[in-house]
Amino acid sequence: MTGFAQVKGELANKEVGDTSRSLASPSASANGHLGFSLSLKSVNHRFLDLHFRLPSGSDSLEMQLRRLLKEKIARGHVEVSLSLERAGEALALNRPLVSAYITAFRDAAVEFGIPAEPDLNAILRIPGALDGAGDPDVAALEAAVMARAGEALDHLNQMREQEGRTIEHELRQRMTHLHEAVTNVQLHRRNMLQSYMERLQSRLQELLGSSGDRERMLQEAALLVDRSDVQEEIVRLENHIQHFLGLLDQHGEVGKKLDFLLQEMNREANTLLSKTSGLAGEALKITEAGLIMKAEIEKSREQVQNLE
Repeated sequence: MTGFAQVKGELANKEVGDTSRSLASPSASANGHLGFSLSLKSVNHRFLDLHFRLPSGSDSLEMQLRRLLKEKIARGHVEVSLSLERAGEALALNRPLVSAYITAFRDAAVEFGIPAEPDLNAILRIPGALDGAGDPDVAALEAAVMARAGEALDHLNQMREQEGRTIEHELRQRMTHLHEAVTNVQLHRRNMLQSYMERLQSRLQELLGSSGDRERMLQEAALLVDRSDVQEEIVRLENHIQHFLGLLDQHGEVGKKLDFLLQEMNREANTLLSKTSGLAGEALKITEAGLIMKAEIEKSREQVQNLE
């Protein structure tokens, strides 16, 4: 199911500037505050697929977020993004890195006889050339983010639940249409069998002539008719529909169970259609109902893939 949630937070001044365990390079002391924005976005997926976009050095935070998400979400492609928002701070030049780059540039120019000077704009775009004053302490950032992560996850699941209720309503409608098709097959079943029996007897009598054993012929005809009976498929489909609706009434993870039930329904519909293939009269009406079943089952499977 799809959903989006975002929460924002801020680290107090005293939590910024501990350079002993910073997320990036050591820098000057803090003179501002550090804000963060945690975003969660989920789209449909058959399994739980987590993707993280976090600042470098956030391995421990990623593990904590991953553990939390697995506890609350069972299916879906979920993207987790954390962005840091610094305000009121200065940028410090990383002199050792810049000096080393300029020296290497000039040495290469002399060695290869190329008259050129380094471009300051290009140098300042080198990762780490400019250090943000006051990189956050890892533990402080983890604590602040995890304190708001539960709230973001609750908002995400609320949106996913809203979509889930919409899908549930549609699935119940599909099951109603499917049950109507099954009932329609049941109404035409007896007439189809009678018509099939009479036609089969007539054909056998024509082939065997007057010398045929009528009793034996009737037994064979009855056996063939019984093999063409769709009563067993009807009963199974009705049971599957009731089981499906029962699962919708439950809470928790039911998506995979519903998907499995729909696969079973599809097998029964295929068997029903195979038994009525090539028959006319009432059998055509059963075939039409069987095709309606197939359509409803397929539409339901498309929606169930989105359910958790």
